[in-house]
Amino acid sequence: MYTGPLHRRGLAVGIAVIAGALALSACNAKTTTPGKKSALDTIKKNGKIVIATDASYAPNEFKQNGQIVGFDIDLGSAIAKKLGVTADFQDVKFDNILPALQSKKYDISLSSFTDNKQREQSFDFVTYFSAGTGLMVKTGNPEKLSPDDLSLCGKKIAVEKGTTQEDELTPKSSTKPDAGARVDKCKQGGKSAPTKVSLDDQNAANLALGNGRADAVLADSPVAAYAAKESGGKFEIAGKAYDTAPYGIAIPKNENELRDGIQKAIKDLITDGTYKQLTDKWGVSDGGITDPKVNGAAG
Repeated sequence: MYTGPLHRRGLAVGIAVIAGALALSACNAKTTTPGKKSALDTIKKNGKIVIATDASYAPNEFKQNGQIVGFDIDLGSAIAKKLGVTADFQDVKFDNILPALQSKKYDISLSSFTDNKQREQSFDFVTYFSAGTGLMVKTGNPEKLSPDDLSLCGKKIAVEKGTTQEDELTPKSSTKPDAGARVDKCKQGGKSAPTKVSLDDQNAANLALGNGRADAVLADSPVAAYAAKESGGKFEIAGKAYDTAPYGIAIPKNENELRDGIQKAIKDLITDGTYKQLTDKWGVSDGGITDPKVNGAAG
């Protein structure tokens, strides 16, 4: 979900947690040496690829009747098939994913991560989708909120922890030099900053809007649109999506065979029509891409 602000998933990941992961990246990243099996070799030997995802981000990854489903899940399963293995998805809190991936607890993560330069310092990414940030409000938009002006200043905004949207509402610092875009915009306009309501998952953020704990929700555009659609008329999207950026599959550094294998798999899925079938199935075709890139962050 996270280039302006990151997007979820964008970007962001718990501030302290990801800062620690970044600091450790240089010494902890695995380098495949002659005679030592690569991650891809191990995956093929085991017959499965273990994928971390935060299953609270419909329609990309969420639980339905106890099963993890969604666009990312179907895509990950299709990628695994191209690699000759099965996909084993593990449900993990979003801001815990990258540190766990850093320690090689999981093989990769497919969880609506926005590919950005900060994250690329510690992980490789293969892009597979494009999303922006969407603003979700109560139906009728009683507060007359818009993502394009100063109307969010001083309002309570619910976001999922570890997302780009959380970064947008967090003052910039030495560890988050690109954070605080919304905070700075309000200050420059002589307004108070929004009150950030950071919650453990997207479902909790949506609930905060419904019970009045928050005035609005910021989330990745396909996620916000899906939540509004499924809200039974309680929520709607205000304005247009902004800060469009690529989603990327997160892969530990120096696992080039795995990284390149995943990129090729996505290219093949685009060529054979599977990718379009999946974007159409989940109603996210507007964010579909045609050319997956390695570390394709803008800037």
